[in-house]
Amino acid sequence: MHAVILAAGVGQRLAETNGQRPKSLLEFDGISLLARHLHILRHYGINQVTVVTGFEAGQITAELERHTEGMAIQTRHNTDFRTGSVVSLHAAGDVLSEGQSVLLMDADVLYDHGIIGRLINSQHDNCFLLDREFEIGEEPVKLCVRDGRLIDFRKQIDKNLHFDFQGESVGFFRFSPAMACTIATACNDYLETNRQEEPYEEVLRDQLQAAPDSFGYEDITGMPWIEIDFPEDIEAAERRILPNITLPE
Repeated sequence: MHAVILAAGVGQRLAETNGQRPKSLLEFDGISLLARHLHILRHYGINQVTVVTGFEAGQITAELERHTEGMAIQTRHNTDFRTGSVVSLHAAGDVLSEGQSVLLMDADVLYDHGIIGRLINSQHDNCFLLDREFEIGEEPVKLCVRDGRLIDFRKQIDKNLHFDFQGESVGFFRFSPAMACTIATACNDYLETNRQEEPYEEVLRDQLQAAPDSFGYEDITGMPWIEIDFPEDIEAAERRILPNITLPE
């Protein structure tokens, strides 16, 4: 399995707090989010990692160089990192197409390592993670479930859509070799049709809606995690998440 970490974004909403540092280099207990990802992946035996860089790529590369032990780490650079995140996913297209299962991860998440364990050990070859305990609003990317099947995946859900429950996406995904290749092709189609401003989630949504029976999900409700988007998320991470998680040995 090959892990792809998307770490190209500017993180404009954290600019006053974080300055010129990428969000993936935010530190909690003196350990950056990026270093935590690598430590957890190594623990679960995932040693092939591609990090998609963009904003302040040199800082990320320097951090990667400090954590390469036992891992094959490479980067792909997104020169258009101020456009939609679909461009970042497209930048890793060669990795998605190389014939391995792929673990796709947003870089700006602080989480309990067991969440990755749930994803890797899932019976679903193509797997989303959802958390049913979240604040309804425009910001969370939502997953909707009806009759035990995923039926939608988006920030803005059609108000007329019928579903049994919904949860927030963690921003981590697992894809089979075939699905990863399909996603790479879809990203290319997005760029060729001038949809480079779209978030990468739209590409994943297309695949889910085209073949819903090919996807499953793991419910990680109750496991601690947080996506870092706003200054208040940093405070919440330090207060609520950090005391309840540990790094594996």
